Amino acid sequence: MYFILKILSFLYLCAGVQCVHQVSWLPCQFSDEHVFKNEEGHTETQLIHREALLQFGQIGDAAVNPHGITFLITVSKLDLRQYLEGVEAEQLECELRRITGFLRHPSDTAAPGQQDYNSWTPIGDREMLVTTTAMVMKTLTPSVRAGLGFKQKLHCQFAVDHHGPNFDVDWLLQQRGERTSLFSHSSRSLQSKGSGVLHRSLADGDASYTLPFTKLSSEGTYICSVSVLPLLVSMDIVLQIEEAPKVSLNVGPTLTLLEGGDQRVACEADRYYPLDVEIEWYMQDPAVAGQRVGAPLPEKLQNVLLSSHKHNDDKTYSLTAFFYLRAALKHSGREFTCRVSHKSLRVPIKKSFILTVEEPTGWMFYIVISLLLTLCVPCYLYLARRKARQNQLY
Repeated sequence: MYFILKILSFLYLCAGVQCVHQVSWLPCQFSDEHVFKNEEGHTETQLIHREALLQFGQIGDAAVNPHGITFLITVSKLDLRQYLEGVEAEQLECELRRITGFLRHPSDTAAPGQQDYNSWTPIGDREMLVTTTAMVMKTLTPSVRAGLGFKQKLHCQFAVDHHGPNFDVDWLLQQRGERTSLFSHSSRSLQSKGSGVLHRSLADGDASYTLPFTKLSSEGTYICSVSVLPLLVSMDIVLQIEEAPKVSLNVGPTLTLLEGGDQRVACEADRYYPLDVEIEWYMQDPAVAGQRVGAPLPEKLQNVLLSSHKHNDDKTYSLTAFFYLRAALKHSGREFTCRVSHKSLRVPIKKSFILTVEEPTGWMFYIVISLLLTLCVPCYLYLARRKARQNQLY
């Protein structure tokens, strides 16, 4: 009898200490199957979710939870705990099924490859099943977020409990319900199709796939499938493309306006992906912005308008948030900040400028002086020449 053992392991690096932790048991979700004929005579499968426990030990060990189903994994050539080192139980998700992934259950009945799914061996609510690990599949990249133009490795590792098995490895890409073959290899015939997997690593159980250059068309679900007859196991790895926006303002770090003057101020988020982006404008006094206690919150501007989304040639998007600034003396010295949020960013991007507003009287004074100088200098020169001629006559 074979059961799925699907463990998604999210590993964390440890600095300064050696992370070694032996997991002795794991709570698991056991998805049992009830196969029956419906009223129309068609075969249907009903999934029954049952609580179970994955326990590591030896034959004769007592169940950690005697009131539930226990899968006791005994020592074999393939030690499953080797793949769980440095991981806390809380970081693991354990799922057990009847069909894919694999614990070997000793039995005197039909061979594993001949199991009839119409008549699964029933498992009692408090039963302990003694098993050994027949095959393990692992990924360190169950979900990947990548930017555009990067080399990206999708990790896929497998191991079986006997030496030098014949195996087949396949990589598929699923997009919008359609599957495309990326790579296939058979150790029996030594034939390979496609690229992205290092052949020399396959013998060591490393079937990782490498994308040389990520594009928007790279987004999708990558399926790593390994077959060691009669076992077949596959694992989904989801790749999401996230490109951070490039943010710019149409004004410099300082903006000087005459009181009452108008200025269109725009903040552009350029070439981001996916579509959803949030652009907000705020105003605050920079003198109090650095205060830790009692500082007023920045004032969110309400007169902001958004352009329509621009579709770029590389299938990324651009968006502009702008407003019309009417210069007022009370806003002189204020800092205006554009804040852009996007799922590709850990923290929002901020771009700011300081507004300086000058009184019109100051400008008029200089204009009047300039006009007076323009008019008076020629008059003075004319009078001086006239006086000089009069002196010559006398």
